[in-house]
Amino acid sequence: MFNIPSPANIKTVHIVVICGSGMGTPAAMLQEAGYLVRGSDENVYPPMSTFLASRNIQIKEGYRAGNLEPPPDLVVVGNVIRGDNPEAVAAVEQSLDYCSMPQALHRFFLNSYQSVVAAGTHGKTTTAALLVWLLTVAGMDPGCLVGGLMANFQQSYLLGRGPYFVVEGDEYDTAFFDKRPKFLHYQPQICVLTSVEFDHADIFPDLQAVENAFAQLVTSIPPDGLLIANADDPGASRLSRKARCRLVTYGLQEPAQIRVEMAKYGVGTTRFNVSGPQGFEASFNSPLAGAHNLSNTLSMVSLAHELGLDPGTIQKTLTTFRGVRRRQEVRGEPDGVTVIDDYAHHPTAVQATLEALRPFYAGRRLWAIFEPRTNSSKRKVFQERYATVFDAADLVLIKEPPGLQSIAPEERLSAAQLVKDISKREVEAHYFPEVDTMLPFITSGAKAGDVLLIMSTGSFDNLIDRLLEELNKRPA
Repeated sequence: MFNIPSPANIKTVHIVVICGSGMGTPAAMLQEAGYLVRGSDENVYPPMSTFLASRNIQIKEGYRAGNLEPPPDLVVVGNVIRGDNPEAVAAVEQSLDYCSMPQALHRFFLNSYQSVVAAGTHGKTTTAALLVWLLTVAGMDPGCLVGGLMANFQQSYLLGRGPYFVVEGDEYDTAFFDKRPKFLHYQPQICVLTSVEFDHADIFPDLQAVENAFAQLVTSIPPDGLLIANADDPGASRLSRKARCRLVTYGLQEPAQIRVEMAKYGVGTTRFNVSGPQGFEASFNSPLAGAHNLSNTLSMVSLAHELGLDPGTIQKTLTTFRGVRRRQEVRGEPDGVTVIDDYAHHPTAVQATLEALRPFYAGRRLWAIFEPRTNSSKRKVFQERYATVFDAADLVLIKEPPGLQSIAPEERLSAAQLVKDISKREVEAHYFPEVDTMLPFITSGAKAGDVLLIMSTGSFDNLIDRLLEELNKRPA
């Protein structure tokens, strides 16, 4: 039955789609908390399979009713699982207790902390990681679950003993039996709202539906809670007015309580001055590139100010912050070619990332190598918008999106047409049907000093590792 027993009555937990995004890490958290964890998945491969194996978490390949033998005390169901999945059917027929992962996260972990939720269409992973590192530097020993590997910890979660638990809030639906956004289960005491734009076209029909989801989050913050909202983002600014709690705004351009008075984006660094309430003024240096990362940083500064932390703690947080995997992550510099891995996929994120790297790597040729892979980016909803976001690049390479057969032909993004439209803006662009033809084009054309920004939410057919291998073969 749809129910979560008291944690004291649970010993064994079975997770359906244990290797899925957002499932493997909570599985490790549950194990570290003392539960016997096992699971099943039909896509069992590295790195998640090896990560779980290193924790001695048993994985059954494929979905079948027999995987629930012996019966676990709780079945946790991933949001990609449908109601006709054999294990979902068996859990219902056997009257086993089951729930979603967001519900389990709240019951087993968030209940013991003050919940700090980082939410928004863009920037929530980096923002969450910054908040975690701030609290760590301040000696507050936070718990957390972040949607990317935090380089400072070499993992994406912490079971801290301090008062706060930082969680990245996802607006996707929860499970086949609960279509509410995941972040509603996290019951924030403090919430950072970075941005609200249309995305996730597979579950949201339009921008209004997206805004409705975020409005539920904003209004769920209790009156004694805190909302920290981006005044520069129209959606976040508009929805912040619905809050029942205290509101703190931050911004680079629009009037805000925590605001940037000066920003200089240079090679390898960003310098900026900030002002705020109670005569707050400070100057900082950040290793993070671009205005979008400065905005993320301002949300961290806002929380620090609210917690009464001094500018020295904020600067130490920035100086020692090592970033998040796949967020402007430099994977290598073979033969003088800088190879960067980034998760950007929404048009706004692609444009912001390219515009950030242009001054950060001033005077160098910037390649934009993009695989439209998400359910939204593979659809024509962003066809015209994508054509306008690559202007900061010197050279653009677009790969045919994978899995287009699952989308109606009239709804599909045309990568070939996108390349034509980019070229009309006087930016050199090339279309590739697969990585096997793209790779030799890159290796033959990349020169010392070039910066290769590779953007995908997936493995990109292992392009980066293959590219690094080929570039390392070049004679010194």
